[in-house]
Amino acid sequence: MSGHGFHVHGPHDHAVEHGGHSGDSFASRIAVMTAVMSTVGALFSYSGGATQNEAMLMKNAAAIKKTEAANQWNYYQAKSNKQNLAELALSLSQDAANKDKYQKDIERYRAEKAEIKAAAEKLEAESQGFEHKSDEAMHLHHRWAQAMTGIQVAISLAAVSLLTRRRWLNYATYLAAGAGVVLGGMALAHL
Repeated sequence: MSGHGFHVHGPHDHAVEHGGHSGDSFASRIAVMTAVMSTVGALFSYSGGATQNEAMLMKNAAAIKKTEAANQWNYYQAKSNKQNLAELALSLSQDAANKDKYQKDIERYRAEKAEIKAAAEKLEAESQGFEHKSDEAMHLHHRWAQAMTGIQVAISLAAVSLLTRRRWLNYATYLAAGAGVVLGGMALAHL
């Protein structure tokens, strides 16, 4: 601040004018470590979000396949009803020509039902496959979230160690960061 020829420097102004290096290597190391942990944390957070989105997409695909399978089973049931009606008509019919027609209908419905059943079972299997992929992606999402939590705890401990100037807290910071990196490695390896 200056006024009437009198000029007073604040601590920040003094640090800027005189190079800003106070020789505090402890604070510098923590600042660099915090920046690195923030970058790693951002990568973990992105990966966690991506796996969560993948899990939701797989869950949605499973629901679609499950609905398609239900539609096929409904179609199967309709063919079963038609087959039952043809069997009833066959048993009630006195005319040989009609009996032959009803017997052909029964055989056709039986063949159609077999195809529909195979299609429904295939769709159910696809649905289960998507459910499995969704579960795997959610597991990875949780692993990334655990890794990110370890990094966040490490960043908090770094701030506390800087404020309190307790070097032993720095070791706790390294431990939390290491745990976060190990969990991130496990997520990366799909464990």
